[in-house]
Amino acid sequence: MVYVPPFNISAKAVNLIADISALVERYAIRLEQKEGVHLRKVNRIKTIRGSLAIEGNTLSESMITDIIEGKTVVAPLREIIEVKNAVKTYDSYSELDPFSLDDMLKAHGIMMESLVDNAGRFRNTGVGVFAGSKPVHIAPPADRVPFLMADLFKWLKSSKDHLLIKSCVFHYEFEFIHPFADGNGRMGRLWQSLILAKLNTVFAHLPVENMVFSNQQKYYQAIQKSTEKTDSGIFIDFMLGEILKTLKERKGEPLNKLGGVNGGVFGGVNPVLEFIQNNPMCRIPSIVEATGISKRTVERIIKELKEQNKVEFVGAPKNGGYRVKQSFFN
Repeated sequence: MVYVPPFNISAKAVNLIADISALVERYAIRLEQKEGVHLRKVNRIKTIRGSLAIEGNTLSESMITDIIEGKTVVAPLREIIEVKNAVKTYDSYSELDPFSLDDMLKAHGIMMESLVDNAGRFRNTGVGVFAGSKPVHIAPPADRVPFLMADLFKWLKSSKDHLLIKSCVFHYEFEFIHPFADGNGRMGRLWQSLILAKLNTVFAHLPVENMVFSNQQKYYQAIQKSTEKTDSGIFIDFMLGEILKTLKERKGEPLNKLGGVNGGVFGGVNPVLEFIQNNPMCRIPSIVEATGISKRTVERIIKELKEQNKVEFVGAPKNGGYRVKQSFFN
């Protein structure tokens, strides 16, 4: 008999699934447009930064981009290794089967290589989640982990529930079991993305990790409340809500209509202005590389931004860079 995780599907969840399904195709059309390659690249970098930032990694999107490009980055060695491992893991995304426990162990081995002694293997000690000295969650004993994970994957393969529901339930159950000594958060988020990608490839490029990064407190509260009620329905509602919100934010205008400073691939947010804001003292080559917009277009947009008193170039021509003017925020 296959183990069935305890969860109830609320009326809210049913409505959210309908709304998400309606928006997914619209987002898919954007990915098929000319600038879709750029959108995928941007989302991949945001995904890596978001997932690692939740775990305390301080590297910026521009530093992650530099690491991907093989450039030297001055930062703590562990954080650089975390980024390199995450890049390797996401590069193998298309080769990972979300219904395979062996593939999950393989992915953990890549994600946590040189960071933990038992990368790619289940923990052999007890673990818990603490708020200060107060235990928030004590995970099941280590000797139960292989059986619990095997049961969870059997349910994932055999359940007839909607993949949106299954992805959320799996994510919650995975975090409850906490099968690894470290890396559970980043693996849980990655695996939900993999499951969702089976529903629509859009989800391979929609950063689930960033949904959690921007709402960490509510994310952990949803997990805790689900644990208290022995019902992951609360977590399902939360995650489906975040997925819908992200789709709404990113459906935007067609990618090929940059339309100057106020348009862009971020649905109304200028990608050049956003990059300068997140990477002060950057220069045109790095903006071109990060945004995927042509040098000529970047130069035109920067000219418009300068005319609108939003950005300025600071320093000497050879070593200076662009930054958002403080008056822009006032």
